[in-house]
Amino acid sequence: MSIVEKIADIEAEMARTQKNKATSAHLGMLKAKLAKYKRELITPTGGGGGGKIQGFEVAKTGNARVGFVGFPSVGKSTLLSNLAGVYSEVAAYEFTTLTTVPGVIIYKGAKIQLLDLPGIIEGAKDGKGRGRQVIAVARTCNLIFICLDVMKPVTHKHLIEHELEGFGIRCNKMPPKIKFSRKDKGGINLSTSVNQSEVTLEVCKQICAEYRCHCADIRITEDVTIDQLIDAIEGNRQYIPVIYVLNKIDQISIEELDIIYKIPHAVPISAHHKWNFDDLLSKMWDYLALKRIYTKPKGQLPDYEQPVVLPGAHTKVEDFCNSLHKSILKEFKHALVWGTSVKYSPMKVGKDHVLNDEDVVQIVKRI
Repeated sequence: MSIVEKIADIEAEMARTQKNKATSAHLGMLKAKLAKYKRELITPTGGGGGGKIQGFEVAKTGNARVGFVGFPSVGKSTLLSNLAGVYSEVAAYEFTTLTTVPGVIIYKGAKIQLLDLPGIIEGAKDGKGRGRQVIAVARTCNLIFICLDVMKPVTHKHLIEHELEGFGIRCNKMPPKIKFSRKDKGGINLSTSVNQSEVTLEVCKQICAEYRCHCADIRITEDVTIDQLIDAIEGNRQYIPVIYVLNKIDQISIEELDIIYKIPHAVPISAHHKWNFDDLLSKMWDYLALKRIYTKPKGQLPDYEQPVVLPGAHTKVEDFCNSLHKSILKEFKHALVWGTSVKYSPMKVGKDHVLNDEDVVQIVKRI
């Protein structure tokens, strides 16, 4: 029996099983089996001389990477061409783009790489239409644009989310607050700081048994689902922000556009007419959560032309120093910071100070 058939059998058994407290441990075991088989499907083990498929992975450049994912003929290539000025073949038939087409834009001083990925089809996570290679590249992105046809956004949205979820990508979700650590003896220990609606010690034991783990400490600090517990045990999930790009708004009415605007994480555009690109780029910047830090040499004005662009909401002075040169921290005394992260400007701070976007930093070394 192939892995796809095993997955279908488990999904059928899960559909037949009633969901209640008595069956929660059994359902947890089935979900763990399902996660294991899906992992094998994504990263098959064993020999094979198939070789690496060329044309999908692209070398990372810039401060962040944004991937365009969607069904064929939704306007991904047109969007890339009009955003980045890169030619990506456009035609009236499906599957025009057969390889990853990269482009780069400079936005607010940051260099952002855009990837036009080949169109995927339903069943991509199972390997249909070279979908696994496409989604594997999407896993390396800092942000994903799910490009949808505005005439059928909800149907395609759910299908693409299902394909990405099956490949270990969690769209617009945060990692669960679960600490899982294996140990040599002592059995399965579960400690929680809040009441759990799904996860019990028996469920944990059943799931861990599927992973041949009989001794582990599990610490949970929020109410989590069985799926989130399995994600924490698997440890290979990618939590990526997603923007739903609803293309072809030139084909709908103003009333329909007002309804479309209410969809969470969505931006309606017309790639062909270049409508609403400003809104799309602004939301892209917010979701990437990049920070521009300006350098200020002693006795000189800040360099506002070439900011140091850093990722993450909790960027510290230490991260800023490391981005300039690894040796700076060895001679670091303190930093002078101008900007919204300090109470007054300039303010003397240490290496653990958290910086805000557009802060100005001067590093003072030990003499």
